[in-house]
Amino acid sequence: MTFISKEPLHNLGYGFIPEKEVSHPTNEYDIRNQQLGTDNEFRELTSQEIQQLINQLNYSSDWSKVRVSDPFFPEQIQHSKFYGLVRLGPMEQTYLSYRDLRLPTGIYSSTIVSSDIGACCAIHHVRYMAHFIIGEQVILSNINEMETSNNAKFGNGILKEGESPDKRIWMELCNENGGRSVVPFDGMQAADVYLWSRHREDSIFQNRLLEITDRHFSVQRGHYSTIADNVVLKNSNTIKDVKIGSYAYIKGVNKLKNVTVNSSKEAFTQIGEGCEIVNGIIGYGCRVFYGVKAVRFILSSHSQLKYGARLINSFLGDNSTISCCEVLNSLLFPSHEQHHNNSFLCAALIKGQSNMAAGATIGSNHNSRAADGEIIAGRGFWPGLCVSIKHNSKFASYTLLVKGDFLHELDIRIPFSLVSNEADKNRLLIVPGYWFLYNMYALMRNTTKFNDRDKRTLKNQYLEYDVLAPDTVNEMFSALHEIEIAVGKTWADTALETTPQLLGRKLLMDTGFDLNKREIYLTDTEFSNRKVVLVKARECYQTFKRMIHYYGAVHLADCLEKGTCGTPESGISPKEREQFDNIGGQLIPQQHITTLIQDIKTEKVNSWNQVHQRYHIWSKLYPQSKTDHALASLAEITQTSPTDWDIDFIKHVLAQSLDTKKWIYSEIKKSRGKDYENPFRMLTYNSKEEMEKVVGKLEENSFLIKQQEEFNRYEEKIIKITTK
Repeated sequence: MTFISKEPLHNLGYGFIPEKEVSHPTNEYDIRNQQLGTDNEFRELTSQEIQQLINQLNYSSDWSKVRVSDPFFPEQIQHSKFYGLVRLGPMEQTYLSYRDLRLPTGIYSSTIVSSDIGACCAIHHVRYMAHFIIGEQVILSNINEMETSNNAKFGNGILKEGESPDKRIWMELCNENGGRSVVPFDGMQAADVYLWSRHREDSIFQNRLLEITDRHFSVQRGHYSTIADNVVLKNSNTIKDVKIGSYAYIKGVNKLKNVTVNSSKEAFTQIGEGCEIVNGIIGYGCRVFYGVKAVRFILSSHSQLKYGARLINSFLGDNSTISCCEVLNSLLFPSHEQHHNNSFLCAALIKGQSNMAAGATIGSNHNSRAADGEIIAGRGFWPGLCVSIKHNSKFASYTLLVKGDFLHELDIRIPFSLVSNEADKNRLLIVPGYWFLYNMYALMRNTTKFNDRDKRTLKNQYLEYDVLAPDTVNEMFSALHEIEIAVGKTWADTALETTPQLLGRKLLMDTGFDLNKREIYLTDTEFSNRKVVLVKARECYQTFKRMIHYYGAVHLADCLEKGTCGTPESGISPKEREQFDNIGGQLIPQQHITTLIQDIKTEKVNSWNQVHQRYHIWSKLYPQSKTDHALASLAEITQTSPTDWDIDFIKHVLAQSLDTKKWIYSEIKKSRGKDYENPFRMLTYNSKEEMEKVVGKLEENSFLIKQQEEFNRYEEKIIKITTK
């Protein structure tokens, strides 16, 4: 039922905080004054100024509550109404210009209730503004409603005095049943969400995270909405309970409610027409345009929502783009791309550098009676056109799913794989190492592409974009063992006196042995009775070993060049190959995460700032940790301890890496060249010359040129190291 109360007109603008809810403040203006600061001086209007304002069709229920600063020009206030304590900053006889909009400073045809307005603002046709603090040089034009609740939280999932727990805003991530919900807050990072959404069995840890979140914010009622300096806000309907950063540009929104919009001169945020944005946090440098619907969300810095995108109960990491499509109950690490109106993502943890193709429905087909399914995908996840997969499924890094309906739960443990549902043969086909074998161009371009798209102004958290990194290399080591076992089981009847893994390793290394005589099957990969067939086993096995060797050798060359890993004469210290976890796009040794969780539980860490400091420390340590991991991987793949790496061994390793670098470049060029050699690519062009005008010449491809230059530099480095 709609209940409209009736109060005396002279009360309008007062009683923002009911007396029963006022605790620490001595009056309802205390917090407002703290927000405004102490550098402002206001005076009462003179009788002549009041009369001039009245003559210009202005009204106030109590002109003594309208305070101004000098200089003050009453002629720049026309056809406006003022209620409660309204304070105006210094005025200038100027107009403000933004793009093609030019408006004189002052207040025109507006209703202002208990608000503070900074110096040199242009406020036109704001039909109702209550309990706002406006910065300097702000343009507000043609806005229907701007208001603030006394319990405003600006998108943070906190409680104010007197509120019941059911009023808290949660983001229901990774699972539709709310079992992994987290409390959103301004400054929340993907790593925070990841840690909080996991470890649900640890109630002490979960309670501590809620405690340090609540501690970060005031529980007092009475905070005003704020619009910082140099903001343009125009042609909008409802603006309620907002905190808008400087230089933001907002136009034509339907609703902006309970939201923080971070923005700065260096990284300004823009929000465009038709958007409805409720209960969320928007990061620095974001773009939100054209009919976006976002509810209970966090949009991290330098990300975009466009063209009717729906983002609900979800976290979107830095440098990501979602347009046209729908995303629900998902945690998406940085550099996520999803552009198509008919793609759908639900109840998923996607660990970054992903791309959702048109028609992809990830997690929409439930296979239980409850909304409790989940999907986890490592970096580089790429479901192809019209792919549909089931909860619960898990995918290793750089998994590519071929078009089709995957009717059963999947556990794809081998990275860089192509997964195909062969419905006509009623089997699942896996091509391990597909990206290395058949599309090196697209794979290796990822590192460059995502680095170029990283627009963060403050890169104090190391986001890993490299294809070869501790997470993917560890997955390749595990895949080598799994391939060995699968091959060994296939041929177990030929050698009864050995284990499947040892037999598989022997057969994989014997290039004269034809593995294609029998189908090789994987187990525990699909929850069905179908066969899961592994093809190209030897090619992938050899390629994985080669890439692990290359990964280790590249880092060995770097540290030899810098002199940070010792010398063959002094000895290179052996390291253990550590396990890393991808938390929010940052790779961290698992032992560090375990220590952090324990420190939070034992109150050694008592704030999110302290948690973030750990991330920053680990980021500084990561290059060395990655090098240590690479050297340990090289030792393991060559079965040679670093203590035995003499000059001849190192020269041989570096020479092999140079050969691999050359092979990678040739594969990059070959995979890109297929687009020029395919005669069907020519069907839409009159000639080869026209095609090259449209798509460019192969030899002028910027990525190929960079790769050639990178190979040349690496070759020079190897020559320099090996000829010392």
